[in-house]
Amino acid sequence: MKAAVYTQYGPPEVLQLHEAEKPSPKDNEILIRLEATAVNSGDLRIRKADPFGVRLFFGLLKPKINILGSVFSGEIEGVGKDVKLFKAGDQVFGHTDMRFGAYAEYLCFSEGGTVAIKPDSINYTEAAVIPFGGASALHFIKKATIKPGQKVLINGASGAVGSAAIQLAKYFGASVTGVCSTANIELVKSLGADNVIDYTKADFLQTGETYDIIWDTVNKIPFSQGIKSLNKNGILILSSAGMSEMLQGFWSSMTSSKKVLTGVISHNAEDINFLKKLIEANKLKPVIDRIYPLEQIAEAHAYVEKGHKKGNVAIAINHQV
Repeated sequence: MKAAVYTQYGPPEVLQLHEAEKPSPKDNEILIRLEATAVNSGDLRIRKADPFGVRLFFGLLKPKINILGSVFSGEIEGVGKDVKLFKAGDQVFGHTDMRFGAYAEYLCFSEGGTVAIKPDSINYTEAAVIPFGGASALHFIKKATIKPGQKVLINGASGAVGSAAIQLAKYFGASVTGVCSTANIELVKSLGADNVIDYTKADFLQTGETYDIIWDTVNKIPFSQGIKSLNKNGILILSSAGMSEMLQGFWSSMTSSKKVLTGVISHNAEDINFLKKLIEANKLKPVIDRIYPLEQIAEAHAYVEKGHKKGNVAIAINHQV
């Protein structure tokens, strides 16, 4: 099978298309013929080993996992003898978490993992971009227990996580303010934001406005200013925090009435099925900036690394872009 393989940490060019062995499903696994995946921030961090701590988990000198890609969509080609939830021919989508492996034509995956039947209303490419931002946003929304009427500000509102966070926060009844650049204002409005702040023209931190929840999806808000802009019992969500922000958040949560939520996300099949229901109810829609073929995976990484994408960058694997 074709796969985008990397054997050393580095720039996008370390990703090279190679022939790899087609996997065989274990008794509790499904074999998926992949149709699409996406390039997400986690893929970039692991590829570059940035921060350095990545090497402690994924290989000190060289990567232990050689095929990246954490989200997928495709058709089940075969199942292990103990599989009960799926059958050959099912169209599915899901999230591999830290196992990666979706930059390839085939993937073996546990039937009990974060995987669900693909909604009929969206295509494979659209389905593949839902799990990363959707699962990330849902994780923090559940931890923050967003309630109807709360004022929520989302910084990086046009990105993969931000575009999902707007839609999910609106679903749970929040009043949402999105922060983005001039070029993305109309997109953010179309996703349901009640208010939009253009960060190139105004600094929301200097307006004196306070919020019940401030959600920084891009790690751009100075920690002290984010805390200052919260209401008394407000919550600061740092979904892409580094170690220093995590430590500051832990200390702030211990010493004040304001909470800080950071850390690694968790998700399961129940979450992906919830996202599926929202898609089917037209309450959640995928946002795709560009689609690249698997052969151009390095170019896709280079584009995402510039930091200006709208929503998601998808990768077409077994079909034409």
